[in-house]
Amino acid sequence: MAKTNKRQQAVPLSRERVLKAALQLVDAEGIEALSMRKLAQALGVQAMSLYNHVVNKDEIIDGIVDLVIGEIELPDRTSAWQTAMRKRARSAHTVLLQHPWATLTIVSRVNVGPANLRYVDATLGCLREAGFSWEMADHAWNAIDSHIYGFTLQELNFPFEATEYADTAARFIDLIPPEQYPYLNGLTQQVMGRAYDGIHDFELGLELLLAGLEQLQQQN
Repeated sequence: MAKTNKRQQAVPLSRERVLKAALQLVDAEGIEALSMRKLAQALGVQAMSLYNHVVNKDEIIDGIVDLVIGEIELPDRTSAWQTAMRKRARSAHTVLLQHPWATLTIVSRVNVGPANLRYVDATLGCLREAGFSWEMADHAWNAIDSHIYGFTLQELNFPFEATEYADTAARFIDLIPPEQYPYLNGLTQQVMGRAYDGIHDFELGLELLLAGLEQLQQQN
């Protein structure tokens, strides 16, 4: 351990290094595991030395959120807006799955880091250049983000694995008798019989949103 600490101390401490170490810690152990003491241990320094680079834990959280957002592909204003929003949504979904703590943290904080500001500005720019009004551009990107965040949270927290859906349906079928819940029972029978896998589809929801937004744009 001493050798590791010496190697770590040989690299000058900086805000960037603190945030990267914090991101690595949170990815491995969750946002609840983050503390100044634990982060200092990971860096091989005294906890007080962190305050030369960050004000407090909140600033670290804001910083690592911005690092995550910076991994998301920015929409290209020169592409068709549907193509750009589709790529943006897929990229965001992939990045957020790689950082399971991040989605809830993003939606529960005010994010004004440079990566997030670029991300939002590029998104609005893409929609505005495509002819959306300011109001509709705001509604559009928020609707798409609601799908991304909501679907990601559900995917990360759903209590069953996709491979278990048929067996799970069979276990719960007695709780939804057809005389009381005919349609839910019918859907469950489909999953049990493997006529339908029951797996929720990120792409389907995204395409429905894009189609609806395109229709609204054409009406304005």
